[in-house]
Amino acid sequence: MPLKKAWEPLERSTVAGVPDRYGVYELGDDDGVVIAVEHGPLRDGLKEALAYGDGRRVRWQTTQNRAEAERLADEHRDRLASR
Repeated sequence: MPLKKAWEPLERSTVAGVPDRYGVYELGDDDGVVIAVEHGPLRDGLKEALAYGDGRRVRWQTTQNRAEAERLADEHRDRLASR
Protein backbone atom coordinates (compact mmCIF):
# COMPACT_ATOMS: atom_id res chain seq x y z
CA MET A 1 0.00 0.00 0.00
CA PRO A 2 1.30 3.51 -0.75
CA LEU A 3 2.18 5.90 2.00
CA LYS A 4 -0.95 7.63 3.26
CA LYS A 5 0.46 11.14 3.17
CA ALA A 6 -0.47 13.34 0.20
CA TRP A 7 2.15 14.14 -2.41
CA GLU A 8 4.06 17.39 -1.96
CA PRO A 9 6.34 19.08 -4.50
CA LEU A 10 9.99 18.15 -4.13
CA GLU A 11 11.37 21.64 -3.61
CA ARG A 12 13.46 23.51 -1.06
CA SER A 13 10.50 24.73 1.03
CA THR A 14 9.14 21.20 1.35
CA VAL A 15 12.51 19.74 2.32
CA ALA A 16 13.00 22.50 4.90
CA GLY A 17 9.79 21.41 6.64
CA VAL A 18 10.61 17.71 6.75
CA PRO A 19 11.32 16.34 10.24
CA ASP A 20 14.95 15.56 11.01
CA ARG A 21 14.13 11.92 11.81
CA TYR A 22 14.45 8.49 10.28
CA GLY A 23 11.72 7.51 7.89
CA VAL A 24 10.71 6.12 4.55
CA TYR A 25 9.92 8.28 1.55
CA GLU A 26 8.54 7.84 -1.93
CA LEU A 27 9.66 9.95 -4.86
CA GLY A 28 7.15 10.44 -7.65
CA ASP A 29 6.87 11.95 -11.09
CA ASP A 30 4.49 14.76 -12.11
CA ASP A 31 1.62 12.27 -12.39
CA GLY A 32 2.15 10.84 -8.90
CA VAL A 33 3.65 7.57 -10.12
CA VAL A 34 6.13 6.22 -7.58
CA ILE A 35 9.60 6.06 -9.10
CA ALA A 36 11.66 5.31 -5.99
CA VAL A 37 11.27 4.22 -2.38
CA GLU A 38 14.09 5.14 -0.01
CA HIS A 39 14.75 5.24 3.72
CA GLY A 40 17.08 6.97 6.15
CA PRO A 41 17.33 10.39 7.74
CA LEU A 42 14.51 12.15 5.89
CA ARG A 43 15.90 15.65 5.53
CA ASP A 44 19.32 14.44 4.36
CA GLY A 45 17.84 12.01 1.85
CA LEU A 46 15.45 14.57 0.42
CA LYS A 47 18.18 17.21 0.12
CA GLU A 48 20.13 14.74 -1.98
CA ALA A 49 17.09 13.78 -4.07
CA LEU A 50 16.39 17.47 -4.71
CA ALA A 51 20.00 18.16 -5.67
CA TYR A 52 20.08 15.27 -8.16
CA GLY A 53 16.58 15.84 -9.56
CA ASP A 54 15.45 12.35 -8.59
CA GLY A 55 11.74 13.16 -8.54
CA ARG A 56 9.13 15.88 -8.83
CA ARG A 57 6.98 14.94 -5.82
CA VAL A 58 7.58 13.39 -2.43
CA ARG A 59 5.70 11.88 0.47
CA TRP A 60 7.13 10.42 3.64
CA GLN A 61 6.44 8.66 6.90
CA THR A 62 8.58 9.05 10.00
CA THR A 63 9.69 6.01 11.95
CA GLN A 64 11.04 5.39 15.43
CA ASN A 65 14.40 4.08 14.23
CA ARG A 66 16.49 2.90 11.29
CA ALA A 67 15.32 -0.71 11.49
CA GLU A 68 11.67 0.30 11.21
CA ALA A 69 12.48 2.58 8.26
CA GLU A 70 14.28 -0.29 6.47
CA ARG A 71 11.36 -2.66 7.07
CA LEU A 72 8.78 -0.20 5.73
CA ALA A 73 10.91 0.60 2.68
CA ASP A 74 11.22 -3.11 1.90
CA GLU A 75 7.43 -3.54 2.17
CA HIS A 76 6.83 -0.64 -0.20
CA ARG A 77 9.43 -1.87 -2.69
CA ASP A 78 7.82 -5.32 -2.68
CA ARG A 79 4.48 -3.67 -3.50
CA LEU A 80 6.02 -1.82 -6.44
CA ALA A 81 7.74 -4.94 -7.76
CA SER A 82 4.46 -6.90 -7.78
CA ARG A 83 2.71 -4.42 -10.11
